[in-house]
Amino acid sequence: MDITLREANEGDLPAVLSLYGQLGQDDGSVLSPDAASCIYSKMKSYPDYGIHVALSEDRVIGTFALLIMDNLGHLGTPSAILEDVVVAEELRGHGIGKLMMEYANNLCRQKGCYKMSFSSNINREAAHSFYESLGFRKHGYSFYVSYE
Repeated sequence: MDITLREANEGDLPAVLSLYGQLGQDDGSVLSPDAASCIYSKMKSYPDYGIHVALSEDRVIGTFALLIMDNLGHLGTPSAILEDVVVAEELRGHGIGKLMMEYANNLCRQKGCYKMSFSSNINREAAHSFYESLGFRKHGYSFYVSYE
């Protein structure tokens, strides 16, 4: 399978939303196309914040969001936050996620990041094994406050 990775454009949003629906979060609900377009426009105004897609024959088969941020700590060295990683259900286990993570790592290296971090739902044990197989290590604890 020939796979291309690139930053998403607004035309990719319906396919990206469809992939998000496969994650099982938010009871499978996703944003409306208009709401997604509004948020996408806002994201585009941030430097180094984007949605990226994996494509096969012009079909979006995977996606992730990556924010590379400047820091005052760590002597000004940037860091990155990875979010919303998903590969089409029927194509999981075919190396697409690995290619996406290599692509994200390369973007971070190009920007001089000292780390890329993300969180994963504690129940997604297969995903944890996948990330560990790529060299990611568990580090510290993830904390959050819910405002819902």
